Amino acid sequence: MALSNQIKAVYILCSLSFCIVSCKQNETKDKTLVAHEKDSALDCQTNIPSRFTIAKAEDSNSVTHTIASHEGMTLIITGESVLGASDNEGRRDEYPAHKVAVKNFWMDVNEVTNKQFSEFVKATGYITTAEKPVDWEELKTQLPPGTAKPPAEQLVPSSLVFKKTNTEDLNDYSQWWSWVAGANWKHPQGPGSDIVGKDNYPVVQVSWEDAVAYCKWAGKRLPTEAEWEYAARGGLKEKKYPWGNEDIEAGKPKANTWQGKFPAMNTDWDHFEKAAPVRSFEKNGFGLYDMAGNVWEWCSDWYRPDYFQSIVATVANSPKGPASSYDPEEPSIPKKVIRGGSFLCNSSYCKGYRVTSRMKSSPDTGMEHTGFRCVADN
Repeated sequence: MALSNQIKAVYILCSLSFCIVSCKQNETKDKTLVAHEKDSALDCQTNIPSRFTIAKAEDSNSVTHTIASHEGMTLIITGESVLGASDNEGRRDEYPAHKVAVKNFWMDVNEVTNKQFSEFVKATGYITTAEKPVDWEELKTQLPPGTAKPPAEQLVPSSLVFKKTNTEDLNDYSQWWSWVAGANWKHPQGPGSDIVGKDNYPVVQVSWEDAVAYCKWAGKRLPTEAEWEYAARGGLKEKKYPWGNEDIEAGKPKANTWQGKFPAMNTDWDHFEKAAPVRSFEKNGFGLYDMAGNVWEWCSDWYRPDYFQSIVATVANSPKGPASSYDPEEPSIPKKVIRGGSFLCNSSYCKGYRVTSRMKSSPDTGMEHTGFRCVADN
């Protein structure tokens, strides 16, 4: 897979793969997950770089617990549901469908906004992962002996930003992702961009570590993958989307996704080219907004493609995910689960907005289309 010079330089720096969001139709649609095999059907992969920053979120910032307020949250009532894919449109890691029971929990009705995250930063002085320079002394311990120190400009705070481009090769992700110095939650597209007037937009360019730090400050936590999918379904049984089975581009706009030809042309049929203000579309049956599209959302679980196989035998009671991560595409990089899809998901390319769609990302990485929402115990 060809890489641009810029991304290749950072790839060599970190000895990692960068964001791959490739989707292709396989010749067969097998409902049974085969561990460590390549995903079938809509094979939507998201391989994100690990930054190897020396200071982790919990170490470098003073963040203390507060008592959770349930304002802006809704109570999700105890219930049992079949989670995972039961149709033939999913990736292998979405199978098999399995029964899960969850206990009562509170969930934010919308994604955490720029305003909310700003209040957190103001109260704590927190510095996000994307705002920290790469520490070479720590980084070189993770690289092969003798690796030369890269130029100083490669060690500055940076993050990944999406750009439209004309390409026929949807496997060449470097065509539409750029590693941009100065991109962070306050400047989502890099220098020259800002969040002025966007208080009600979801915060993005936040790593899993950043999300956990915010949750700790708010007295909350990230949802488990089971809680997230149970909530996304909104009480519907075995449906594809939070609103049912109607195609995403049938009728009126139901979520913020990509319409047109990805990654070159977005018709903006849903009225948004990139992220939308929270609550711009109808809520689901549990009163939750944007459980499909807009921005990907961090979950607490480690990612394994075979995890659902391990809990299918019985009704899983509030499962918290596997004890460790394994991604056969990048075995050396631990991944956390992300859910829900984003404004970049297109029906011909990536159906990440399906309620069962599972993606993964390294916990120290943020992107222009990744955010989160919180939950709290009842």
